[in-house]
Amino acid sequence: MEKTCVFSPNGSPAMGPYSHAVQTGQLLFISGQGPFAKDGSGAIAGTIEEETVRTLDNLKAVVEDAGAQMTDVVKTTCFLADMNDFKAFNTVYASYFAEQSPARSCVEVARLPLDIKVEVEAIVLVPNA
Repeated sequence: MEKTCVFSPNGSPAMGPYSHAVQTGQLLFISGQGPFAKDGSGAIAGTIEEETVRTLDNLKAVVEDAGAQMTDVVKTTCFLADMNDFKAFNTVYASYFAEQSPARSCVEVARLPLDIKVEVEAIVLVPNA
């Protein structure tokens, strides 16, 4: 099975030497997305809710640019800088996955790049790939 690196023209630029996603067959593995500006100016600090919206908007852009929808996401891994933000994060997260919620892991980490509050990576089943 062939591996294809995916660039998302509508996502925020990669903040290092990695692809937005890698696709093999119908599986799309999306790199961790954070609250990064689409113009490449870096992280946009805000409340946990604001950072979660920007993070999930960036994730959604990669998903859609790869030819899928958020309902095609089968697994997410969510990283929070502070588990006290879990309830607020979960409220925003639920609005992006209102139906057919993917499997999920959510963990607190000691620190995230550029001191962001949240990062989300995903595995997507791309239809008709």
